[in-house]
Amino acid sequence: MLEGKVVAVTGGGRGVGRSVALACASAGAKVVVNDLGSSESGDDADAGPARDVVDEITAAGGTAIANTASVMEPEGATSIIEDAVRHFGRIDGVVNNAGFLRDAMFYKMSLKDWTDVIQVHLNGSYYVSRAAANYFKEQGSGAYVHFTSTSGVLGNIGQTNYSAAKAGIVQMSYSIALEMAKFGVRSNCIAPTAWTRLLETIPIRDEAHRIKMERMKAMLGPEKIAPLVVYLMSDDARNVSGQTFGVRNNEVFLYSRPTILRTMQMSDGWTPESIAEILMPALRPSFPKLAKSADVIAWESY
Repeated sequence: MLEGKVVAVTGGGRGVGRSVALACASAGAKVVVNDLGSSESGDDADAGPARDVVDEITAAGGTAIANTASVMEPEGATSIIEDAVRHFGRIDGVVNNAGFLRDAMFYKMSLKDWTDVIQVHLNGSYYVSRAAANYFKEQGSGAYVHFTSTSGVLGNIGQTNYSAAKAGIVQMSYSIALEMAKFGVRSNCIAPTAWTRLLETIPIRDEAHRIKMERMKAMLGPEKIAPLVVYLMSDDARNVSGQTFGVRNNEVFLYSRPTILRTMQMSDGWTPESIAEILMPALRPSFPKLAKSADVIAWESY
């Protein structure tokens, strides 16, 4: 499905990114495998993961190069796209997957943990996307797949920084889809539920939690995410843009966008008193309940 295309995958050295890079190469794409090789919390760097994936691809008869730049820096992000054009002559697809976690309760979160997570997920996705935009515009084609999260779409506890960044990615993707449609460029999001090394960092609370996590690990392989990415990169998805999908095991979700639930008008204008007496009692039955992602996606996956 991707024969003749050039795809850049950030965070392509491990987990979901690795599976996506391998799948894109298997589908015929030439792949730029970007990975800084940092730890789960974004520390250190190691060129090994990106190069290992490139070796896997070439051993299987595919074509790939490694890029070990950090997406947190505009220059590093730009180098990913420039490497694609320099080596392969073009860029057809961008998969924004790179990131790390710095989980903490909001009232304990440090400023650095906030800014670093926003920088790698939201700003990093912007930097890479922006670097590819003019190439896409000039050639009249291109596809973005941005990785968001159930934490960003639905919400979660202990991940204010991550949730904010991932929610921002959804709106960024939608705006790109609106603005770039006239150039034949598509932009979509995927909120994956997959077992990766980031989930390994979650502390086990009790025996029931341990059993649940072991079941998730057995079922939620990162390779489950890759087929949807390959499809969204392909010409078969030419009419799919501005959407947010979720993938969990063998399920694929389509998420709704925020919309207006109810409206009320007061001809003479609202006062604090009329809001308290009339507006809020009328709207309250339609208030969405506070719920984290696990409360919304509460059914078992098989």
